[in-house]
Order: sequence, then structure tokens, then C-alpha cells
Amino acid sequence: MGYLFTSESVSEGHPDKVADQISDALLDEFLRHDPNSKVACETLVTTGLMVLAGEVRTTGYVDVQDVARKTANEIGYTKASYMFAGDSCGVVSAIHEQSPDIRQGVDRKKPEDQGAGDQGMMFGYACNEMDNYMPLPIELSHILLQELAAIRREGKKMKYLGPDAKAQVTIEYSDRGKPVKVDTIIISTQHDEFIKPSRNTAEMTKWAEERMQEIIRNDIERHLLPRVKKGLPAPVRKLFRRDYKLMVNPTGKFIVGGPHGDTGLTGRKIIVDTYGGRCPHGGGAFSGKDSSKVDRSAAYAARHIAKNMVAAGVASEMQVQISYAIGVAEPVSVYVNTYGTNKLKHRGKRAPVDGDIAEAINKMFDLRPYAIIKRFGLKNPIFLPTASYGHFGRDPYTAQVEVFYTDETTVTKKSGGKEKHFKKVEFFPWEKLDYVDAIKEEFYL
Repeated sequence: MGYLFTSESVSEGHPDKVADQISDALLDEFLRHDPNSKVACETLVTTGLMVLAGEVRTTGYVDVQDVARKTANEIGYTKASYMFAGDSCGVVSAIHEQSPDIRQGVDRKKPEDQGAGDQGMMFGYACNEMDNYMPLPIELSHILLQELAAIRREGKKMKYLGPDAKAQVTIEYSDRGKPVKVDTIIISTQHDEFIKPSRNTAEMTKWAEERMQEIIRNDIERHLLPRVKKGLPAPVRKLFRRDYKLMVNPTGKFIVGGPHGDTGLTGRKIIVDTYGGRCPHGGGAFSGKDSSKVDRSAAYAARHIAKNMVAAGVASEMQVQISYAIGVAEPVSVYVNTYGTNKLKHRGKRAPVDGDIAEAINKMFDLRPYAIIKRFGLKNPIFLPTASYGHFGRDPYTAQVEVFYTDETTVTKKSGGKEKHFKKVEFFPWEKLDYVDAIKEEFYL
């Protein structure tokens, strides 16, 4: 007998994601001034207020209030009716210097001996359900909201949309773990009160709410879902059968949203950020943390390993766990689980098992924090795009960003009589399939 599995995503305007994006925008700005900045920024957003807190050590100066306001504006919180707008809300900063106790465990005379910024365990995961090696439920949830946000920003259709939204997708799987069909889609989206009751009675209020809900549902069926399906691979499109259930704004309306509807905090959407509950989570959030915190950097490394292993044909599904002790460079343990999908053939007396794969990972990948940071360029200001729609499954790309320092990696250009410094950096480099050939050679594939 088969089973149902569900994952959810939230939009860039969800209050927790607003907080994540402000924290990562602050991190990027510190790194643009000083690539060796040590940052752990937390953000709280609520009605008319942003609170910035955390620990920072840097040689640069950042106007944290300006960064926070710009981030809120770019998300779409520009209307007074939202009761939270970038230009008008209050901003309180309680950012202070990093603890010297942590510093002495991280900093070393030799950079390569850098210790982990904290203890803990991090997980990476990959499977072959999608072309980007992500689980189907979380990936579809992300895509639904990315397209909904694109429609909102285009401003041509569904002009009532607000920034806050959530999507949830339930997939039916066979007893062998293969996707059979889309079972349920739930979309809750913030909207303006574009139909008002003609009289202030319970009956007219209910009619207005039901009419708005009907229009939004119809628009989602006419505009959103066709855009989503069009961009999907053919095998995934076939999973959208006629009998799937669609629920839109199940409470009836969603006018009050964003930080006015719910307080947002950095780090409360760690399952949205990763694999939608498909594999365990070590518990550490990502946003606002520089890469010396292995909560972030080692989670990226674990995903990179799992993705390249599955792409190389080692297994159809793989979970990788890496654990660290604070102040120690080498990981305490590496664990692999292929969920019975190990495809490796006999070499000698037996075929390699999951423990052998873990041993090979330790040999092939340098998992010291210094090596991970260097491999992925994690001292660059590349983190704001990760703070919405997931840290994994994204297409890696290269772009030129402005920085406020010079070294052998920067290029100086004159603009308006002033010198500006730029650096070419890679975004989502942990998603690259650059170890596939080496893995095939290691496992004779």
C-alpha cells in the first residue's frame, strides 16, 4: 500500500522569512566590507517594528537600519495598510561584539586549522525525484510560491496579492516510494480587501469574503497553476491528474498578514529552508550566520556530497550527516544512509555498504571548516538569495557584486568620478555537480 507525504513552503513576505532575509542582508553587507567578518544576526519583526540583535566582529561599518529598511521594501512591504513598511517602521539595534570564548576556538595561527564555530550535527540529502535532486513535495511548494511572487511583482494579473503566502503540497507515493500523483495543493495568500460588503451585516460580510475567495481560487487555477506546470518536466506534469484537491485560503480570507499578522523571527523555517521534512534536521538555522558556523557551512557541504553521490549513481536517495565539536577542525563523525537504494556492485568479496560510502566521503572531501569555506567561497556576500524559497535545489550562477575592500580578487572601476570595487562570486556553489566524475572513478561506476 502506498502513502502520502506533505511539505510546505512560505513566501518571501512571510514574517519569519522577512526576518531571515534581513539577517542575511546584514550578513552580506558586513562581508561586503570585511570578508573575515564574524556574524550571528537575529531579527524580530512585528507590527511597525524591526529588532536587530546578535554578535558581530568586523572591521567595516554597516548602517544596519538602512539595510533592514531596504530589505523590507524590496520584499514588497511598502504600503501603510500592511502596518509594516520599510520606510516607516521603527528599527531597534541590539547588535554587540562576538564572545571572545567563541573566538578563541575558531581563530588559529594557521587558517586551515580553523575550528568549528559550534558543536552540532548537520544533514544533507538528495534524491532523484526532480532534475535538481530535491524531493518533489518541497520543490513543488517552492515553485508555486516563486511563480505567485512573480505574478505579484509583474502587477498585470491578480493585482490584489500581498507579499505573505504559504503553499503546501501532498504527494501520493507507491509502496516502492515512487511518486504516483499530486494529491492535495493548499495555497494561502495575503490579499487586499478588493470586495467590500455594501452593508455592515454578517450576511453581506460573508458574501464579500466568499466572493473574494472564489475569485482568488479561479485566478490561481487560470494563471498560477498553468505557469507552474509549464515549467515542470513532462513526468512531473503527468502527476497533476484531474482529481487532485485544491484548497485556497481555507479560512475564507487573508487580509491581515506579514509581520502585522504574526511576529517573525530568524530561524523558524528550518524545514522550509532544507528538505521539507524528508530527512532529519540537526536543529541549527542558517540565516544571519557567517560560514564559520558549521550549522550553515557543513549543511551546504553535506548537500553537495549527497547531490553529487546521487547524480553519480551511487544511490537513488542519500542522507549524509556530519557532526563537529566546537573549536575542532576535523568532523567527529560522518554517517551515510542510502535507504536501501545503494547501487554499488561487488568488488572482491562484497559490495560496498553505507559505512564504506561514509569512509570514502571522508577520504574524498575535506570537511574542515576552512576547506568548506574555501571550496564554496563562503566569505563572499552571497547569502541573501538563500533566505527565501530554500537553500537547496537552486541553480548555481556567477555574478559581479560591489565590495568595499580591495585584494587580488577584486576589480576597480570608475563610475561618476568615483572608484568602485567589484568581485565575481558564485551563488549556490554547493549545488554544482563538480565531483560526479571523481565519485564514479572511486566507486568504479
